[in-house]
Amino acid sequence: MAKPPTTAQRRIIEAADPATGRLAGSEAQLAGLVRHRLAFRHPRPPHAYFLTPTGHRLREAAAREDTAGDGAASAPTAEVPAPPPAAPAPSGLFAARTGAEPIPPPGAGSPARARDVRSAWEGLLEMRRMTNPDGARDRPCAWERTHLVQAAALALESAGRTPGPDGYRVGDTPQPEAVAVRDAAPDGLRACASALEAAGWQVGEHAERPHGVRYLLASPRRS
Repeated sequence: MAKPPTTAQRRIIEAADPATGRLAGSEAQLAGLVRHRLAFRHPRPPHAYFLTPTGHRLREAAAREDTAGDGAASAPTAEVPAPPPAAPAPSGLFAARTGAEPIPPPGAGSPARARDVRSAWEGLLEMRRMTNPDGARDRPCAWERTHLVQAAALALESAGRTPGPDGYRVGDTPQPEAVAVRDAAPDGLRACASALEAAGWQVGEHAERPHGVRYLLASPRRS
């Protein structure tokens, strides 16, 4: 039976970037997670470390436990005020831009942002190689199918598409394993379709009723 991670290792896992699984810690701590098969080291500089699917599951289980604990602790209270708006991701954590952000995050469009996007995309390609049964890098992996909006947004941002009111917007749909992608311009929508297809997604163009506004329905390709 595999030795469970230490308390310090669990803290590193729980602090991982929720979008890409990128980790921060000492070289010794991260190497220990690799030995536990909870992380992998990207082969290209800067040789960042990312959670494996097993590491992601451990992180998500810890998050569920925290949520359940918070709920149990707050149950006796009489009235809970409305929650405040969601806070932005803590500094240093990467999150692909979906286009739904109320304001562009700090550093949007900067060279540093471009490097972070490129690193996150390369990490995702490496995750595909490690977790797809045939090692394919051109086909989405299981993590992408459970993080559809973030995965599609990362594919678009890494292809150079612009998010926001003048660009693309990625959102959930009632359809399993599918996201809706909208763009302010017809040419932009076609460019989004090309970017997603190149990233291994199946894409179809549809018209919203009753106004006929065009949008994309995209799903991770399985074969």
